[in-house]
Amino acid sequence: MTVPHTLRRLAAALELEPPGAPERVFHGLAPLETAGPEHVAFLLHARYAREARDTRAGALVLGRDAEAPAGEGSPIPLRVASPHAAMLTLLRLFYPEPAVAPGVHALASVSPTASVAVSASVGAFAVVEDGARIGDGARIGALVYVGAGAIIGEGCVLHPRVVVRDGVQLGRRVIVHPGAVLGADGFGYLPQDGRHVKIPQVGGVRIEDDVEIGANSAIDRGTLGDTVVGRGTKIDNLVQVAHNCEVGEDVILVAQVGVSGSSRIGRGATLAGQVGLADHATVGESAILAAQAGVISDVPAREIWGGSPARPLGETKRIWAAERALPELVRKVRDLTRRLEALERGREA
Repeated sequence: MTVPHTLRRLAAALELEPPGAPERVFHGLAPLETAGPEHVAFLLHARYAREARDTRAGALVLGRDAEAPAGEGSPIPLRVASPHAAMLTLLRLFYPEPAVAPGVHALASVSPTASVAVSASVGAFAVVEDGARIGDGARIGALVYVGAGAIIGEGCVLHPRVVVRDGVQLGRRVIVHPGAVLGADGFGYLPQDGRHVKIPQVGGVRIEDDVEIGANSAIDRGTLGDTVVGRGTKIDNLVQVAHNCEVGEDVILVAQVGVSGSSRIGRGATLAGQVGLADHATVGESAILAAQAGVISDVPAREIWGGSPARPLGETKRIWAAERALPELVRKVRDLTRRLEALERGREA
């Protein structure tokens, strides 16, 4: 739900002096192309200058050195040091988190041996099993399952249909989006007599503070020890983190990343979309893996790798460039082969 604000309030939030018409009311944010007079829009990059000239927005947030649209009907300029940071400020101002009343819904099922903080909320048809603990201010959405002995820390938000299996531990302010499963069995089997025999997965999952986990992602429990996701890490939708992995602090895992068992990802690393890690691989601190990289060996800290199999990005680009030349190279080799064969036939004659 959008909360309207005056231009005076917006300027105060951005630490600016109130421009003209400080009591003018704005009703939200909108893209440059679709904004109307009641909206605030943003010029985030010079490449959008043309859209900014044509926008119908009532106010425009832009950098201090950016060119503002001029003329009758132009938006009121709000010049800031960082338009991106300003957008974050105004998003929080216009679209505050909805208030949730604490308490347990009448249709929820909470074990008598579970502990739910007075300030926490548990939604309809949620299930909280024996010995689970729900911390202060935590929000457990509808149809969420919290397994026996699981710990949900202070201020966590579990959106509808999240599954937190037995013994999984979430730190403070963890956000888990719909459909995510934390603590399913790791994918472990032992071949015996032509069959795949399941290896019991008796470890756990530990998610540290300020982690966000996207929709339909899965983080498996360890075989013996814990699978760990470090503080501040952000995980996109449809990501798989296998058993006994260690994901460091402030890591970014983009959509459809797959991290095989016992892999290690260093602090601040970024794995772009559809990156795949082989088991026991190590990605160094602040390394970057380009989209669809297939990692079968360790990646050193602070290097950028890409391709499949993954290599340093410069080498990968040279290989890609060579691949584009392959059709012509094949044609030349065939032509040279024919000419060589003709020469050899001439000598034999």
